[in-house]
Amino acid sequence: QVQLVESGGGLVQAGGSLRLSCAASGRTFSLYAVGWFRQVPGKEREFVATSSRSGGSTYYADSVKGRFTISRDNAKNTVYLEMNSLKPEDTAAYYCAAARGPWLLPTGRYDYDYWGQGTQVTVSS
Repeated sequence: QVQLVESGGGLVQAGGSLRLSCAASGRTFSLYAVGWFRQVPGKEREFVATSSRSGGSTYYADSVKGRFTISRDNAKNTVYLEMNSLKPEDTAAYYCAAARGPWLLPTGRYDYDYWGQGTQVTVSS
């Protein structure tokens, strides 16, 4: 069982930056691939970024590639999402998630077993 708690969301102007954090409980955090998703009301939750168990491999949605960076510190049981050059269309609730399955870099919502409660990011124009 893994519990995830996100933090770091807020209001930022277009072009600005935010860093989201996701703190995980449990001693086996390094056994899980992790990811970030986002969701706006009335739309499906969409994939943003994922990191392998070691953090050595990452993968991004095209919409955030080159602007967002996912990283993890297994010693601190924490996942980060560094978001730069933010755009109004990045406005959403952001969720971190952990996957037990065999995938190196899972991108599907249903690949993940545990979810945080979400943190809101609002980018003003």
